[in-house]
Amino acid sequence: MVDEAFSAQQASSLTGCTHHQLRYWDRVALVRPSVQGTGGRAGVRRLYSFRDLVWLRVVKGLLDNGMSVQRVRRAADYLRRNAELDETLAGVTLVTDGVSIFQVVEGQDQLLDALKEGQMAMFVAIDEITQEVEEDVSLFELDKARFLDILHRSEEDVASSF
Repeated sequence: MVDEAFSAQQASSLTGCTHHQLRYWDRVALVRPSVQGTGGRAGVRRLYSFRDLVWLRVVKGLLDNGMSVQRVRRAADYLRRNAELDETLAGVTLVTDGVSIFQVVEGQDQLLDALKEGQMAMFVAIDEITQEVEEDVSLFELDKARFLDILHRSEEDVASSF
């Protein structure tokens, strides 16, 4: 399936993008058909790869959720230059807050701001923090129990010495 070429009509149907969006995004170099572009020539069909279809859906999703074309382009350019992307883009996770677009770096608990050339963003894994706090509380309770035991023995030693 990855080696197939999809017409603009098929790409539109498979991604939910309109023909106008496909033409515009090609013209502004947001998502260009990688199999065959028009080169500005009339009558030449756009042909998209599977990867192009994935990019089209990603771009459409980001735009539908309030991101501007300029921000989406900057994020896409950053990802193309810097992210280790496989043929299907399956390993890429993007997160947006409506203002920026972040790439989740798997296995490293990091978010990179794709609009700020990969600047590290704050990433908080609450489940890990919860586990750390539980461990710290357990250690505190153990230390507290040891301290009270030592204190209790000391009081008994003092009392028995009189």
